[in-house]
Amino acid sequence: METVVESAKLVEPTDATVLIVGESGRGKEVLARHIHDSSPRKDRPFIIVDCGAVVDNLIESELFGHEKGAFTGADRKFAGRLREASGGTVLLDEIGELPLAIQVKLLRFVQDREIAAVGSSVYEQVDTRVIAATNRDLKAMVESGSFREDLYYRLNVFAITTPGLRERPDDVLALAKYYLGLYAQQYGKGHMEFSVEAERALVSHHWPGNVRELMNLVNPAVIVSKENRVNNIHLGLFPEADTPSSPSVGDDDVAEQV
Repeated sequence: METVVESAKLVEPTDATVLIVGESGRGKEVLARHIHDSSPRKDRPFIIVDCGAVVDNLIESELFGHEKGAFTGADRKFAGRLREASGGTVLLDEIGELPLAIQVKLLRFVQDREIAAVGSSVYEQVDTRVIAATNRDLKAMVESGSFREDLYYRLNVFAITTPGLRERPDDVLALAKYYLGLYAQQYGKGHMEFSVEAERALVSHHWPGNVRELMNLVNPAVIVSKENRVNNIHLGLFPEADTPSSPSVGDDDVAEQV
């Protein structure tokens, strides 16, 4: 993570396009937001576009905007996310899901910062920094023909690979304690800590869902804990050397909520 942070520091003050690569749940969006917040653009918009969540026939309009009447249902003009982020940063999340036809148009924007709305032939300059993120192997997609090679190299100006949580076990407890404090404050629970068994369970877990999985375990554990301590039962995790004991009163309810 020190390498990731140092890489981010190098690119933060520039306008360089950044490609963040890593499995789902590794905190790519958090890293992108950190880069934006530490850049000269920090007082301008930070817009996120999930390229995998918008249907193919709407993603062009979502990115580039559209003119009124450009297609059925376009009852008003829409600026598009790239214009909305003008002066700031746009995060193109899951860029590998972008259809080939839209990749062509995005290439022009990444190269020249020029876009034309759907239904218009007029191009205009838009000053928006691009950060792209993906959990897919874009180079393999280029070789298979499902991702444009020229766009790949335009996006891959400065690449940062985010390591999985299982690859940095020394970070697990630090992150867990951070989110424990965050959620304890959010729910008005005061100071909270992990039991020894909980810490052992956190360190020994494989974390296939990475940081997102960690957050999603700590959050409900804080909610169901009636004391100032979160144990491994609240987390639904057990140290590798242990096996779940017979449930005590209330354990079934805790397990259901976790």
